Amino acid sequence: MADDDRQMHRLQSVELDEESLAAVSRDQEQERQIAIFDLLEENHFHPEGAEKGPYDLRMGLIENRLIFDVHGPAYERRHILSLSPFRSLIKDYFLICDSYYQAIRSSTPAQIEALDMGRRGLHNEASDLLRTRLAGKVDTDIDTARRLFTLICALHWRG
Repeated sequence: MADDDRQMHRLQSVELDEESLAAVSRDQEQERQIAIFDLLEENHFHPEGAEKGPYDLRMGLIENRLIFDVHGPAYERRHILSLSPFRSLIKDYFLICDSYYQAIRSSTPAQIEALDMGRRGLHNEASDLLRTRLAGKVDTDIDTARRLFTLICALHWRG
């Protein structure tokens, strides 16, 4: 993909709807902040029908649906995705993250690495699903989809 295309079709800001968020642990807040930082550092986000960016994204939940409000030059659209296909992945991701955070405090490096590999595998599966669900709406690369999945999980975290 050309560098010019990457610069034109990218997110310049990401905001999570405050009403969709609950109080979270320090680890969860840190993961949320890292995901947003990493996402803004490098991403590919090309809404269907948009000629150029950059774009602002606001993510939230309304009635168990994921909302992507996307704004850019001459582009403004709300994309709504059902969360049903993501439910088991989100649940598994929470379980493995809890185990990972506990392991960091008390487990061997090999145990931590095994949990981290499992967490990355779930992330990959979820990002593939997200890219499929966004097809025809927004084109992203795998890393952008991974970070967006982290933020989808952030909308579900309960501290």
